[in-house]
Amino acid sequence: MTFLTFFTNAQETTYTSDFTIAFGSCNRVDLPNPFWEGIASKDPDVFIWGGDVIYADTDNMKKMEAMYSKQKNNDAYKSFAAHTEILGTWDDHDYGINDGGAEYSKKQSSQKLFLDFLNVPKDSEIRNKEGVYMSKDYQLGDKLIKIIVLDTRYFRTELTDDRKSGKRYIPNENGEGTVLGAEQWLWLTEQLNQQSDYCIVMSSIQFLSAEHGFETWGNFPSEIERFENLVKNANAQRVVLLSGDRHISEFSRKIIEGVDYPLIDFTSSGLTHSYTSYSGEPNHYRVGDVISVPSYGLLTINLDNDVINFKIMGVNNQILGELSQDY
Repeated sequence: MTFLTFFTNAQETTYTSDFTIAFGSCNRVDLPNPFWEGIASKDPDVFIWGGDVIYADTDNMKKMEAMYSKQKNNDAYKSFAAHTEILGTWDDHDYGINDGGAEYSKKQSSQKLFLDFLNVPKDSEIRNKEGVYMSKDYQLGDKLIKIIVLDTRYFRTELTDDRKSGKRYIPNENGEGTVLGAEQWLWLTEQLNQQSDYCIVMSSIQFLSAEHGFETWGNFPSEIERFENLVKNANAQRVVLLSGDRHISEFSRKIIEGVDYPLIDFTSSGLTHSYTSYSGEPNHYRVGDVISVPSYGLLTINLDNDVINFKIMGVNNQILGELSQDY
């Protein structure tokens, strides 16, 4: 099993022109895991869990631990994890409560189990802070790729529930509430102020798609504004968002004034089950079609040409959606 190591300085990696990231979310341990061999065949440099590694929804830590153990000992996943570096964040179902945030009473115990699942070393500094956010740098020749994994659960304040509107949630009044919490925002600001050529940010919940009425950064308008302002002023030359949660996969793209490239949010969900009854929902940032069958995400960064190729991958490594962005 690969053990994560968190570096102050970038990890030196043998230079190649491509850096490949695979990611996925929404994974039930009681359903077949169809993708691990296919993902392995793509030989990714890293795999990132985008949340909902398990569906625990419980404050019973023994039940949660048993689910993590079952996933960890799934033969296909175990073989995959033995040869692939794995990073990740959680979402609500592995956090422990559906749509949960800062109010969850067992979040400290849940955090320990999640970090145990990722094989985070016992002496890692991440064990001594609240939340599962983390980062890692990859130095490839003269190019640096930073991966940032956010925690959109531990500090997130209450959502505004308004079923009368026909949606589960509506945006909070501007300026009310937080997704990341004060300490994580300071940390994220420091990370984006560090020089990098590409900064890949895993959010778990969607950032750009905000009209569907479910969980999204769009429920906290001031937090979106704050993040976009960070991107404008970042020393990270190109920021890309990854997300999960929704049981659909899609590409979203937004032009931000003052940024010389489009901000892309690549949603990939889910690995074992999906929104099969999907019949449409608004997202004016969407590019291409929504994929509502199980899938995983694949992005390849070509460091010579500064192009990222994004692919939604289905069973048997069928390409279900594709987007190419020149940076």
